Amino acid sequence: MGQNLLELKDLKMYFPVNKTQYVRAVDRVNLSIKPGEILGLVGESGSGKSTIAYTIMGMYRQTSGEIVFNDEVITSNTKGRSKSFRKNAQIVFQDPGSSLNEHQDVKQILSLPLKVHKVVPKNKIEDKILDILEMVQLPNDFLYKSPNNIGGGEKQLVSIARALCAEPKFIILDEPTSSLDVSIQAKILNMLMAIQEEKNLTYLFITHDMGVMRNVSTRVAIMYLGKICEIAPTESFYSSPLHPYTKMLLSAIPVISEEEEALKPEKTVSTGEIPSPVNVPEGCSFNTRCNAKKDICMHEEPKMKEVSPGHFVKCHLY
Repeated sequence: MGQNLLELKDLKMYFPVNKTQYVRAVDRVNLSIKPGEILGLVGESGSGKSTIAYTIMGMYRQTSGEIVFNDEVITSNTKGRSKSFRKNAQIVFQDPGSSLNEHQDVKQILSLPLKVHKVVPKNKIEDKILDILEMVQLPNDFLYKSPNNIGGGEKQLVSIARALCAEPKFIILDEPTSSLDVSIQAKILNMLMAIQEEKNLTYLFITHDMGVMRNVSTRVAIMYLGKICEIAPTESFYSSPLHPYTKMLLSAIPVISEEEEALKPEKTVSTGEIPSPVNVPEGCSFNTRCNAKKDICMHEEPKMKEVSPGHFVKCHLY
C-alpha cells in the first residue's frame, strides 16, 4: 500500500443553482490522510466540510477530481463504492437520531453490518454485538432498546458501535459531539481516542470547534468557502498559525485562565460577512474579510506553499 490511506486529488463538488450558477461547495481540494492518523477538518458552518465527507462516502457524485482509498481510485466506479470500500470506510453523522432506524432495536441495527460484511459467523453475531457494546460503554440490556427510548448521547454511541461493526480501517466523524450535552461530549471523545489507539484506526474528524481539535488531532486542515487554506501538524498549527482566517478562528476560542490567554494569537476580527459560495470573490476567497490583504489578494488566487516542514498555507503573505 502507498504512504497514504486516503487521497483527494483536485476534488470538486459543485451544485447547480440554475443554468449558469453553481454552489462551489468543494473547490479543487487536495488532501491526504496517512494510516493511523487523525486529521481534523475545521471551518465555519457552510465551508464544505460535510460535503467532502459525503463525497468520499459516495453519497454525492463528485463534479471532477479523484478520490484514492487504499490504492484504489474509488471515484472511477459509476455504480457507486465497492463492497471493500464500504467495509473499510464508515461514517458517524452529526445527528444520531436521523441516522438510526427507529423501527429497529439496537441488536437489529448492529446485526446488519455484521451480516453484510460477513464479519463473524451467524451464530457468533450476538456475542460480537455484546463485545462492541462493551467497547462503546453501553450495557447489555441495550440490545433490545429502540432509538426512540434512549438519549442523544446513547444514540451516538450506538452510531459509533454500528461503524465499528464492519471492522473498518477508516472512520469519518462528522461533528460527532456537537449536538450533545457538554457532560457527555468529553466521554465520547475520550472513548473515540481509546478505540482509535487500540484498533489503529484512521479518523477524518470534522468539526467547527478549534478547542476540540487541539486535543484529538495529529494534523489540522482549515477549510474556507470550499477550499483548504492551511494544513499543519497540530502542535505547529496552534503554536504558529499562519493564515489570517486561522488566526481569526483561534483567537475566538474561549479560555478560562491567563496562561491559556497568553498562548492565543492576537485578537483578529473579520471585517465582513462570509461571501456566498455561489459568488466566491476573485483572487483569495478570504479577501473580503481579511485585515492584512494586499492588492494581489484581490485578483490572484494564492498557491499552497510549504512554509515549514509539514506546514502548508495558501496565502500571499508567505
